[in-house]
Amino acid sequence: MTAYLPRIAVVGRPNVGKSTLFNRLAGKPLAIVDDRPGVTRDRREARGRLGDMELLLIDTAGYDDGEKAGLDAEMRTQTEIALEDADLCLFLIDARTGVTPLDKSFADVIRRSGKPVVLVANKCEGRFGESGLMDSYGLGLGEPVPLSAAHGGGIGDLYDAVETGLGDMARDAKRYRDDSEDPPLRIAVIGRPNAGKSTLINALIGEERLITGPEAGITRDAISIDWMWDGRRVRLHDTAGLRKRGKVNDRLERMSAADTLRAVKFAEVVLLIVDAGHPLEKQDLHLADMAYKEGRAVAIAVSKMDLVHQRDAFIKDIQTEFERLLPQMTGAPILPISALKKKGLETIMPALSRLHADWDAKVKTRDLNDWLHEMIERHPPPSVNGRRVKPRYITQTKGRPPTFVMMCSRASELPESYKRYLVNGLREAFDLPGVPIRLIVKAGKNPYADGERGGSAPVRAGAPARASMPRIRQKPKGAPGSVKKAGKPGKAAGPRKRS
Repeated sequence: MTAYLPRIAVVGRPNVGKSTLFNRLAGKPLAIVDDRPGVTRDRREARGRLGDMELLLIDTAGYDDGEKAGLDAEMRTQTEIALEDADLCLFLIDARTGVTPLDKSFADVIRRSGKPVVLVANKCEGRFGESGLMDSYGLGLGEPVPLSAAHGGGIGDLYDAVETGLGDMARDAKRYRDDSEDPPLRIAVIGRPNAGKSTLINALIGEERLITGPEAGITRDAISIDWMWDGRRVRLHDTAGLRKRGKVNDRLERMSAADTLRAVKFAEVVLLIVDAGHPLEKQDLHLADMAYKEGRAVAIAVSKMDLVHQRDAFIKDIQTEFERLLPQMTGAPILPISALKKKGLETIMPALSRLHADWDAKVKTRDLNDWLHEMIERHPPPSVNGRRVKPRYITQTKGRPPTFVMMCSRASELPESYKRYLVNGLREAFDLPGVPIRLIVKAGKNPYADGERGGSAPVRAGAPARASMPRIRQKPKGAPGSVKKAGKPGKAAGPRKRS
């Protein structure tokens, strides 16, 4: 039986090192870390480990109790939700700065929640945090744990405090094991800034999980969300909007872009969100081609379709233009949606599920070679320098994406146009629309190149010359057992004498 995985929320005011501690416990740099306050906005969840305890970590935005609206209010709401869902919270303060009025205000919020809390005085390396560590006793949340999240100091003391705070749940954390059989379907949602990525994910899962708004660039981290669809585990990755590389000057935006590219690399299916008001701009095509080159199956979702009047003609024009500009992605599904009005959402997951099945498809070798013979008969490879290129056989070596290896004589001289002809034939014959197809052409081993069948092997530099075979002495012409040679080719034979 699977034990329960305790949920640990890392909370505190802005710029106290919450994301740094989150990354250390998670064992990898998942959250973006920067010196400026307010970098984290959405709450992020990830599996982590503290000693022999397996934990579910929740990174939160910095808490601000100001009477504000808009983005700051939504960030505060997300922190309160994380605090409510947690089994224990790690309340971080900056020991170098000391206890601030905002720390005292948030300590009151934690006490009212009734959640177990571990007070952590971060940035205690050296002597600069001693005064702040002493001040933290005045918060009334128990003995603080001196810690350096950046350098890993004090992790042993943190382990003891968390084990005590979890109580019986600590035993579950130590014996936890994941019994899930099927891995989740990993979907990365990408697009330009303000295309509606976070709004779409909120509409799909049916809750306001991600912060949205009319401003561009709200999302900074690539947030992963686990979801169940039709009895199947799905992991959605919301990503930051990607602008043209030449327009990115801020260091934080560069880190957000790198986080988005990392999410694409680890995804299986990529859903590209295109704004119907400005469809198929150069950046959209660049993102689609980037995901295709990464070997990911790509679907196109045209958002904000509630603003379009002639829907059918509009989508037909987009599909024609898309296949003209990116012919290597012919057949990629194009889905008209409106996340704000919740229209067209029911078509997304069935289309992505079919696309994932094609991306993981396996084709029998016999069917492949029957197809190859038909393709060669229909259109033989062109001759190069007067010599034919002969494809011999083809086989699939792996899926995800489908990868095929074709053995061929003079493989290096097979034209790229003929390779595209074969790839398009594979996509059409085996019903693989919109899926990246890799075709590797190899030359077979020449048995006469290494001397195994009488050929002369190449002599390596510095190697002794190979002794030549002794010549066999020919029998004189007319001798018993000799064979009379035929006349030279091209020379007319003389008249035969009658007996």
